[in-house]
Amino acid sequence: MAEPKKTESLRDAYGAALAELGASDPNLVVLDADLSGSTRTMVFGKKFPDRFFNVGVMEPTMMTMAAGLALGGRTVFASTFAIFAAGQAYNFVRQSICYNGANVKIVATHGGLLVGGDGGTHQMVEDIGLMRGLPGMTVIVPADAPTTTAAVRAIVGFSGPAYVRLTRENLPTVTDGSFQIGKAATLREGSDLTIVAVGALVARALEVAEELGRVGVSVRVLDFASIKPFDEKALLRAARETGAILTMEEHSVLTGLGALVASATSEEAPVPVRRVGVPDVFGESGDPWTLIDRYGMSKERCLEEAWTLLKSRGKVQ
Repeated sequence: MAEPKKTESLRDAYGAALAELGASDPNLVVLDADLSGSTRTMVFGKKFPDRFFNVGVMEPTMMTMAAGLALGGRTVFASTFAIFAAGQAYNFVRQSICYNGANVKIVATHGGLLVGGDGGTHQMVEDIGLMRGLPGMTVIVPADAPTTTAAVRAIVGFSGPAYVRLTRENLPTVTDGSFQIGKAATLREGSDLTIVAVGALVARALEVAEELGRVGVSVRVLDFASIKPFDEKALLRAARETGAILTMEEHSVLTGLGALVASATSEEAPVPVRRVGVPDVFGESGDPWTLIDRYGMSKERCLEEAWTLLKSRGKVQ
């Protein structure tokens, strides 16, 4: 039996990286909307109280303040839950940050169904699509703590808006943290099928690939942590070389990774694509990982979709 993978907190990785950056960059400031304990920005706040601003439960105001500070020359991180960052404050992100090209890095925690017991009102499953649609916005969805650390460091390397989506739940460590904006990480090579996954479902994608490998199916796994810009070359190469793609995401299949992959391949390298993710519904309260299975992202469902693609290509009987 394989050794269980180590799980780590993406939020803890964010807090530690933020404090590290704060020590080396006196120009960096951090804003939070009364959730600094949960988002882990409190780590920065305790070390650099003069550069930390808790604006209270006023997420739209936070985004406007962040834009103003950035346009005044600061590098700004703004954090709250995904439902508030991409939902409650969307128009302010659009008008104040993106329209002005402000150097604001939004790191939103508690994304997706893995918020669990907080229920459908707080389970933001539309944020990747919303943020990806904003002109000039960079969108990153890490699969684990090492990628989170690398992503936080990467987004301070350019001037402009960025959105990073983190989970509430700890996730297995599945990468070496060698993240680059605009590049997909090939976590497993394969020739019969490609799985393109993001965030919390990258570890599950690797499990599916491993199980298929036991019966002789060669599966490539791409981690698309950089959703925008995305690695079109790696995607189209995978489409041409493997002939079919399964997408896996803890997000609405209507506007997220699956939609991105389907549209990109249809134009340049048409192949069968099956999408696993949240259907056109709101979530509900429950155990986080039970909800993942309940809403169609179980390992069994992923395997079924993979077999459907393999049969369509004549790879299996």
